[in-house]
Amino acid sequence: MNIFYRPFYRSEATLFINQLKADRPHLEDSQRLGRARLWDQDVDRQAWDGYRAARVAQMPYVYRTAA
Repeated sequence: MNIFYRPFYRSEATLFINQLKADRPHLEDSQRLGRARLWDQDVDRQAWDGYRAARVAQMPYVYRTAA
């Protein structure tokens, strides 16, 4: 048996999240919708290749002003 085992312990954060989910059952669906809107998008590979090709190499000493 683990000495840190607490079978009935629930942290305040866990209790808060469980209560929030119980009060607002639509919350997870709106989170998934927001994620889909911001993150789950197709990447334009051709545009990224252009961005990488246009990148200017950084100088060895970044605070040098003269080329």
